[in-house]
Amino acid sequence: MPHSLVLNLIPRSPIYPDFLTGRHMHALFLTLVSAVNQELGDALHEVKTDKSFTLSPLQIQSTRSNLTLQYQHSKPIPAGTSCWWRISLLDDRLFGQLTKLWLNLNPQQSWHLGAADLTIASIQGTPQSTQPWANACSYHELFDRASDSNRTLRLAFTTPTSFRQGKYDSGLPTRECVFNSLRSRWHKYSGVELADFSIESIFPSAFDIRTEVSNDYIGKFIGTVGDIKYQIMGEVTSLQIKQLNALADFALYAGVGRKTPMGMGMTRRL
Repeated sequence: MPHSLVLNLIPRSPIYPDFLTGRHMHALFLTLVSAVNQELGDALHEVKTDKSFTLSPLQIQSTRSNLTLQYQHSKPIPAGTSCWWRISLLDDRLFGQLTKLWLNLNPQQSWHLGAADLTIASIQGTPQSTQPWANACSYHELFDRASDSNRTLRLAFTTPTSFRQGKYDSGLPTRECVFNSLRSRWHKYSGVELADFSIESIFPSAFDIRTEVSNDYIGKFIGTVGDIKYQIMGEVTSLQIKQLNALADFALYAGVGRKTPMGMGMTRRL
């Protein structure tokens, strides 16, 4: 059962841009895990690819559209600023192992993000009108609820999104890159087989995308931000349509492409 949790955070001291990188947010997550299960924290740290969680960059509470998220900061976040941070867990066992963390939340406890201290004010796990990134649904429910007739799959890439192709990265969200990424993560964690799966019927029918560059990493991370409407064309079975809709809905939890545990590739259906 995938979970998309939004942690509402309040810094007690300014958080400087150098400590707002994907690496620092990744380290904060492992600190939270290790606080309740050191062995699990060490195990997650050792996993190098296909990690069972994704993380967003730290966001400032504002009227900013949730279609694009802030993925790097040029100024410090002042103390007392209301912030939020999305954590998604793709493996249901991981959520269960962290139950102690959710149940024993202490808003007075400080957590370190670089040189700054912050507190967790609350955790959201269900959709809110002002917070579409919080949700939870079993894999079977995701599949059962997926439409078997809707031929429009519109996805928003809200942080820079890039895909590994051979030795190199590609920032273009082709149908192969996007839906094979989703399918790979679905098969690894869901236990729900997608038989007779095909992406040959998917074609981009409208798009509003741009290139974005993140300097959070060693070198530059170049990816796509924006939204694409994919259309399912031609003679396709209702089962195949249902499978593609299930994967489009799954994007909220899994993201697509590279470095999703460090804030990149955050994707959701529109």
